[in-house]
Amino acid sequence: MELSNSSNNQQINRPASKLHFLDYWRIIRIRKMVIIAVFLLVLLSTTAITLILPKTYSSTVRISVAKDATDIPGMVAQQRSDNHDPYWIQTQFERIKSRQVLHRVVSNQVVNLPNRWSEKYNAGRTLTTEQTYQILKSKIDTSPTRNTSLIEIKVYSDKPEEAAELAQLIADEYKDLRKITRTHLIEGALIKLREELTIIENQIDSQQTAVDQLRDELKITDVSIEGIPSYAFLEPENVKQMEGAKTRAQLEYEFAKARLNLLINKTPEDLEVVLLTIQADPNLETLLAEKYQAQQELTSLEVFYGPENTDVQNANALLDKVNQQIRDHVRKMIQGYASMAAIALDHSEALQIRLDEVKKEERKATTKYRPYSRAKEKLDELKKIKASLHIRLLAEQVDVNIPTAAIVDIIDPAVKSLKPDRPNIPLNLALGIVFGLVVGVGLAFFIEYLDTSVKTIDDVEAALQAPVLGVIPQNVGSLLDEGPDSPHAEAYRVLRTNMTFSRKDPTKNSLTVVSGGAGEGKSTTLFNLAVVFAQEGQKVLIVDSDLRRPSIHKMMHVTNSIGLTNYLLGQNTLEEVIQTSINPFMDFMPSGKLPSSSMGILNSPQMKELIKSVKARYDFVLFDSPPIMGVSDASILASEVDLAIQVIQYRKYPQAMTIRAKQMVEKVGGNLLGVVLNNINISQDENYYYYSGYYYDYYYSRRDDDDSDDSKKSRKKSGNLKRSGDSKKASSAKGETAVNLKTKY
Repeated sequence: MELSNSSNNQQINRPASKLHFLDYWRIIRIRKMVIIAVFLLVLLSTTAITLILPKTYSSTVRISVAKDATDIPGMVAQQRSDNHDPYWIQTQFERIKSRQVLHRVVSNQVVNLPNRWSEKYNAGRTLTTEQTYQILKSKIDTSPTRNTSLIEIKVYSDKPEEAAELAQLIADEYKDLRKITRTHLIEGALIKLREELTIIENQIDSQQTAVDQLRDELKITDVSIEGIPSYAFLEPENVKQMEGAKTRAQLEYEFAKARLNLLINKTPEDLEVVLLTIQADPNLETLLAEKYQAQQELTSLEVFYGPENTDVQNANALLDKVNQQIRDHVRKMIQGYASMAAIALDHSEALQIRLDEVKKEERKATTKYRPYSRAKEKLDELKKIKASLHIRLLAEQVDVNIPTAAIVDIIDPAVKSLKPDRPNIPLNLALGIVFGLVVGVGLAFFIEYLDTSVKTIDDVEAALQAPVLGVIPQNVGSLLDEGPDSPHAEAYRVLRTNMTFSRKDPTKNSLTVVSGGAGEGKSTTLFNLAVVFAQEGQKVLIVDSDLRRPSIHKMMHVTNSIGLTNYLLGQNTLEEVIQTSINPFMDFMPSGKLPSSSMGILNSPQMKELIKSVKARYDFVLFDSPPIMGVSDASILASEVDLAIQVIQYRKYPQAMTIRAKQMVEKVGGNLLGVVLNNINISQDENYYYYSGYYYDYYYSRRDDDDSDDSKKSRKKSGNLKRSGDSKKASSAKGETAVNLKTKY
């Protein structure tokens, strides 16, 4: 449970990574063989299928189509104003491929398609009309010319002559069908128009009889005035005249009344002026002039004479007489105006009485003549309908005989094709290339998505939370055989350096190399690491503690008959199980034979005593181990030695397995120093080039520059001498080591 929680916490705390373009390019480079294989497979399959497919020819006929305004188009001048209707054009596509048109083609005795295609599609048996129609429909393709009313009819066939023949025949049959359909529609409509016209004429006759009968019954003299019948004209006109007279009389009364009211409230002096303003009166004007003259004479006399003067008194008497005459005349005028208002009122009332009588008579006349009026209106309506139908009938009779070539016009007749349309080899190959690349790249990314193995250093550090101590390239052999100048040695020197600096306590010199699964290269890594330590002059002991599948003795080219198990079982002494190598600083302890009854021998006190003993005598003691997953020996070794290094092979096992292996080391109390990434393809994955590739290229470039034919021979000779000397020196060192071991033990 604790391990599971630890794993989950590590995955939760793992920093989110962002894919870069180089990450995609890395996947493509690594999976390039998959991409190339899929690409070639798709391309070859496309090429083979394209070459195998039978050749198909096509022929196209282009026609111009125009739609009718209605089912009965009418006069040519009134026909369709807009033929570019996408819905109507689409309808014509379906109509061309409909049974109505194609059955006419199938039934054509000249081409005789049921018999022609019997051998090809029905094993020599004559095809039915429906079967032939389905085959013919599958060979047709219709398409529009953009923003026009042109339609292209394309027919496919394995014979170019047949394709051209069928395309032209379909266009001709469609054209004939449009003409026949239009003619049938117009003729049917003409028959219907004639029938309707006959019905209207019969209705007119019946209605005319009814109108004549009502005229006789009502004794109506149907005399029209400017198109308006008298029975519908005289009475309303009388009412209008009476209403006009009544209105005028009422206005006269209102005017007289207002004038009278204006005069009644005025003073005598004001009346003299107002009356002259309302109406000119010569008598009143004369009296007013006499009054003015008398006033002047009186005024002139009063200047010279007093009131007692006879002339003054006579002038006053004359002025009084004139004023009395004016008052009498004004009174008479007011009385006249009052009489005029009374007369206007009487006249208005009399006209109102007469108007009421006329309206009453008009209502009686309207009620009396209403049946006749309605009958006459209906008769007039029927006559108008008859006139309209008659005009339409004449127009359609003219229209049916007008040519209709513009409805369907064959612009480009069908011609025989000179080369096949299908298969389109360039297009198919281009599609095959594109599809192959897409599928190949997609499959590569899908495989990469499914691959949960370790790929980069970031994957290791994020998943295991442990440092990467070294990166080992592919095809690394034994450094003992390759010599100190091996280009692969630098990778192990980097590993040794990182391990040395990561080791905090110099006294911790026992080390085991573990891995999650088999074949990850832990034995080779441990052996070459020991070689690098020995080349630096440090005393190293390699212990092959992989008791089930020992392999290091093969690298050392020694026997495995006596070794670790013999010592732990007390069968041999330590000096008897340790063997020397050609490098005087590197010793080796084989695993020995493992008895079936001693499977837990590594977990014995003798093993702990052995580790303690060899740690004191060597600078580094390296223990090889089996895979930690499923075998307990690796966990035991990890708990007994000072340090552990985990080897992870590039792109081999899932990350979960490597995480589990690390957790098992930590569970038993092991001290995991770091991780080694093994078997990296430096040439394909540029992410690891600078870890080992730089030294590899530098080493070989320097050697190629420095080498010449003579120097090569000289180097070979001196190398042989050196190797011979080293061999003798190693033999001597081996003897000395054996003596020393015997002395020590």
